[in-house]
Amino acid sequence: MIETATNSELYKLVLADAPYVIAAYGVLWASLIVFVGMAIRRIMRLERQVRILEESIERRG
Repeated sequence: MIETATNSELYKLVLADAPYVIAAYGVLWASLIVFVGMAIRRIMRLERQVRILEESIERRG
């Protein structure tokens, strides 16, 4: 026969794993924030390099 779990048993199972799920989401969000921050820094550096190159071209031209 198939046993069915009661709601309280299911909640105990879910709540037991909640810290792991919360930690996983925390790591995911932290990684995403670091990635976006690094991408923004790289874009800013590239924009600065393009601006320097454009100024150099204007001086030569």
